[in-house]
Amino acid sequence: MRKPNKARENLLHELRDQYEDGASIRKLVASTGRSYGSIHSMLRESGTAMRSRGGPNHTRRRVG
Repeated sequence: MRKPNKARENLLHELRDQYEDGASIRKLVASTGRSYGSIHSMLRESGTAMRSRGGPNHTRRRVG
C-alpha cells in the first residue's frame, strides 16, 4: 500500500465529502478527470461507506 502524500490525502477527503453529500461516482469522475475505477478505489481507501448500486434515486419500484 502506498504512503499517502498531503495532496492525495486532501483529494481523498474531498472525494469522500462530496460522495457522502450525495455526489455519484460518475459525477466525481467528470469533475476530476480520473477513471471510474480510480475514484471507486480512492473512496474505498478513504473508508467511505459505499451506497448500493443505483444511488439514492432508486428507492421504489415503478409499476406499469
